[in-house]
Amino acid sequence: MKVKHKNMDRLQKALQERILILDGATGTELQKQSLTEEHFRGERFKDFPGNLKGNNDILALTFPEALKKVHNAYLEAGADIIETDSFNANAVSQSEYGLEDLVYEMCRAAAAVARECADSYSAKDPSKPRFVAGSMGPTSRSASMSPDVNDPSLRNVTFAELASTYKEAALGLIDGGADILLIETVFDTLNCKSAIYGIREALEERSLRMPVMISGTLSDASGRLLAGQNVESFVISTAHTPDLLSMGFNCALGASEMAPHIRELSSLTPVHISAHPNAGLPDELGRYTQTP
Repeated sequence: MKVKHKNMDRLQKALQERILILDGATGTELQKQSLTEEHFRGERFKDFPGNLKGNNDILALTFPEALKKVHNAYLEAGADIIETDSFNANAVSQSEYGLEDLVYEMCRAAAAVARECADSYSAKDPSKPRFVAGSMGPTSRSASMSPDVNDPSLRNVTFAELASTYKEAALGLIDGGADILLIETVFDTLNCKSAIYGIREALEERSLRMPVMISGTLSDASGRLLAGQNVESFVISTAHTPDLLSMGFNCALGASEMAPHIRELSSLTPVHISAHPNAGLPDELGRYTQTP
């Protein structure tokens, strides 16, 4: 028998009372701290053979103070939900660094850091509880599209491989203290479905019910994911997710460009809606014109 996550009812109550604010970008905030290779290595990976700078997900293990600074800044600004630093904590992305065996540990540590920060701010003002969303990014591979234009049937990752690493990530995020599992920046619905499958297996293993957020990314103003699905097909393909808390879009489009697609999404699904835009599409010189 599955039990509800301890903060599931508190989260639903808060959503009934007001719009909840999700935090913003992690990578750019970490860049502002001018972290060096030594920060990413820490003591544990001092003699690691490859470069680790830029692998933000390892900071939960080597320099969590950098993550706390980001989380606390967003909490201080009023964020209700903060995301874990685990966007690339999956076997596909971490294989580029030779750290694919650390997915569970990275996710658990990232969730624990965010949990500590959220609990600190919840304690300051119990009327405004803060929540932790376990971030699960799309990986750098597609289950639907070929990496070679000359071989359309080729795939460089399987559904089973993706589901397996998503399960491992979900277990780490659950054990580290996340309140929500957030499948985000979805550019391929089949990747998303593998994440749903992996999450379901992880929750079965923990005998737990837990809210899930799904957020896609539209590749251009046409309103399609990179793999070709439109908003309606994206919803139909994923709305069956158990304990689905919200659907939404993040990244790629700015607020004004995202608005019509958010309106369409809200007409297609009965769950909560999330909108997480960035500074818009760059102009011909690569400049972003929208301000915070």
